Amino acid sequence: MTNAIRNRISIIGGPLFGLLLFTLCTHFGHSDAVAWTAGITALCATWWVTEPIPIPVTSLIPFVLFPVAGVLNHEQLAKAYGHYLILLLLGGFILSTAMASSGAHRRLAVGMVRMVGGAGGRRLVLGFMIATAVCSMWISNTATTLMLLPVAMAVLEQDEAKGGGDTLKIPLLLGIAYAASIGGMGTPVGTPPNVIFMGIYEKATNSEVAFIDWMKIGLPVVCILLPIAWWYLTRTLKDSRSLDLPELGDWSTAERRVLIVFGVTALAWVTRTAPFGGWTEWLDLPGVKDDTVALAAVVALFLIPNGKGGRMLDWDTANRIPWGLLLLFGGGIAIASAFMESGLSDALGDWLANDLQITTWPVVLMTITICLAVTFLTEVTSNTATTNLLMPVLAAAGIAAGIDPAMLMIPATLSASCAFMLPVATAPNAIVFGTDMVSTKTMAREGFALNVVGAIIITGLMLVLL
Repeated sequence: MTNAIRNRISIIGGPLFGLLLFTLCTHFGHSDAVAWTAGITALCATWWVTEPIPIPVTSLIPFVLFPVAGVLNHEQLAKAYGHYLILLLLGGFILSTAMASSGAHRRLAVGMVRMVGGAGGRRLVLGFMIATAVCSMWISNTATTLMLLPVAMAVLEQDEAKGGGDTLKIPLLLGIAYAASIGGMGTPVGTPPNVIFMGIYEKATNSEVAFIDWMKIGLPVVCILLPIAWWYLTRTLKDSRSLDLPELGDWSTAERRVLIVFGVTALAWVTRTAPFGGWTEWLDLPGVKDDTVALAAVVALFLIPNGKGGRMLDWDTANRIPWGLLLLFGGGIAIASAFMESGLSDALGDWLANDLQITTWPVVLMTITICLAVTFLTEVTSNTATTNLLMPVLAAAGIAAGIDPAMLMIPATLSASCAFMLPVATAPNAIVFGTDMVSTKTMAREGFALNVVGAIIITGLMLVLL
């Protein structure tokens, strides 16, 4: 089947699926608002998964159809697409672009590899994985992988020239890809699903999840899953050949200054609400949130000289950010708002909690089922689109069952970053596969075990942390 035929089927199938759900909801006595919300969500879900048009464009559909259907008005939708967490993502994207433009992130990564990696073998892979994970906490996993891949390729060329064969290739390349996904779980700005959870959880419960609150959950997952992934990937690798990393020369003025701004920003994020109420309480600044900090840092970068007659950041550089992801996130918040305003959230929550009785299962079984389902689902779908669709549903189920929705939503959010099997699952997987050095069969074999391990680790930590 050609792509053109597949796209035509998807374009027709989306509205048909939406019409089917609309008809079923009406047939079973639900209100028009519930039926419209279900139908529009089904249309978006179909097109997010099959992508007959770009995902960000599909994300604009709720803005058009919800007012027409009378589910939400334009003011409610404007709040969804202008949510403060979208501004946090915007600021985070621009900050990471400034880091990439200066080259500071590459210097930091190579420095960490040198510090941890030793001369070769298993410790070298560990150094690359730690560097990748730490960078991916603050910079997009795609940019992190693209940054470290040339360094890894240079190391592999050395290894081959010294008669190393192919033993280092798979652990090193897969280690970078997997560490980029794992590291993104550590902070809210590490990957969009984290911020999607925070936004929809706040919408459903009126409870804010601060930057440090997420890190208390995400960092333990990173600190446990990363060394296990390293051990598994390097289980047959021997420490032998001495390999050299590329020299990067002296630090430039721009690298030092962007690193200072980034460090101050990260510290402000982490200490905004803790300890003892954080600096917003000490300074009596209750209106300041994480997005305020991010955008203040962006403004500072446009003002600070780079030591070469220009500024640390210009608009051409800042304009490279993935604007489409912001629209996708806005679409998710809009759908979550429609779920609650229409009553679909209550109906769906009652069905999940009372008819399927999912929340009466043992906590371990419920959590690991969610983790495995989301992990393997995101092998073939966008993790951002998947969390956009699942978060309102899981929030509704938790509220209907009388439990904290975070118990269902957080495992699903973390698991969305644990798709290690297929090249299409994540951008880092695709980038590494594009080197033609890792086969689909190898990635699937190594990734399957880590998919399962990730679900087990997340389940275990949720029992302890939540």
